[in-house]
Amino acid sequence: MATSFSFGGGKRRGGRNFRRNNDPYAHIRRNQRIRVPEIRVISPEGKQLGVLPTEKALTLAQQFNLDLVEVAPQARPPVCRIMDFGKYVYEESKKSSHSKSTASKIKEVELSPRIDDHDLVTKLRHAEEFLNEGAKVKLRLKFRGREMAHTEIGFQVMTRAIEELVGMGHADSEPKLNGRQINVMMTPHPANKRKLKYYTPKAKGPAPDEHKSSGDAPADDEASDES
Repeated sequence: MATSFSFGGGKRRGGRNFRRNNDPYAHIRRNQRIRVPEIRVISPEGKQLGVLPTEKALTLAQQFNLDLVEVAPQARPPVCRIMDFGKYVYEESKKSSHSKSTASKIKEVELSPRIDDHDLVTKLRHAEEFLNEGAKVKLRLKFRGREMAHTEIGFQVMTRAIEELVGMGHADSEPKLNGRQINVMMTPHPANKRKLKYYTPKAKGPAPDEHKSSGDAPADDEASDES
């Protein structure tokens, strides 16, 4: 005689009735989630405390009012550190946010192998402006058609551009040919070491009537009536 079973109160089997965990640190075992009997322990100051029973290490962490965090789960026994896990998460979040901010501050300046001096100066002015704002600048030189037969001309242009921008930043690496392009990333110098050569920041003009004193009223035309 066949017996029927119901699953999940009559809900369809295989239905996606679960909540996704969006915590990026959920995979890091800590405190009571560490189930192995013994672990290698690192103190809050980074000193090796040796292999201890997990319960003893957890008690030690609680005495410091800190967390016991697994930092090397693949080791035998696993390595755990006594630390402030909340502070660790905060610092990692700051690093991530800084990386995203830095990534968004990349500007691009495009060059060509046969660029004339006037256009090159214009491109360098833009590059200096971006570097002066603290952004990284990607110099990109693109070859078209038969220009690929003389890539050395492109390298000469790129080298000249880097040399002209030396007062504002430095190249992260040597220019590299990638397909039909030469690319190089430039990082700005610290603000107090930047020397502009082509770009002139716009000066803020004085506010209206800033230099006009209250006593300097325009003089009326003198009228002399001689009787």
